[in-house]
Amino acid sequence: PGLPEALPQGESILWQGAPSALSLAVHVFHVRMLAGYFALMLLVQGLYLAGEPGGLAFKPLLWSLTAALLALGLLASVAWFAARNTLYTITNRRVVMRIGIVLTLTLNLPFKALASAAVRTYKDGTGDIVVALAGEDRIGWAHLWPHARPWALRNPQPSLRCLPDAPRVATVLQTAWLAANPGIAAQTGPA
Repeated sequence: PGLPEALPQGESILWQGAPSALSLAVHVFHVRMLAGYFALMLLVQGLYLAGEPGGLAFKPLLWSLTAALLALGLLASVAWFAARNTLYTITNRRVVMRIGIVLTLTLNLPFKALASAAVRTYKDGTGDIVVALAGEDRIGWAHLWPHARPWALRNPQPSLRCLPDAPRVATVLQTAWLAANPGIAAQTGPA
């Protein structure tokens, strides 16, 4: 699963996985930060309407709460669909990203096309692995989102987002890349 066709002779899967939906919701779609913003806005609205006679303050607050919960629910749903429809694969020759909620896109990133990789871990134990492409090849940011490095709009970089065990996956990727590029590995040494 997750590959456009059967692997060629001599290529094997080293790791396959998907992002965590909860981590995507928190770190990519910023649901926690938006929930805090909506809570603050509800508090301000409640203080503003506190002097209204009778129950006139209740109905506007209820409408605002409903709109906030709907927005947060939609963002959480998009995060869930993005995680459910994503599969990352690392083989001994390439990184394959099957991404897309409506239209599925499969990106094959051979190790010879990778310039570097970096790992970012979050407090919840998940993390991202960002891959920089070598040469002039580029992938459009809109094609990658939300599987792109944040704020790298001019030079989009594919990213394996919100992996449950990112440091271990990074080690798998590093080991495979070093094995596939022995000449470069000997020049640069261990990363």
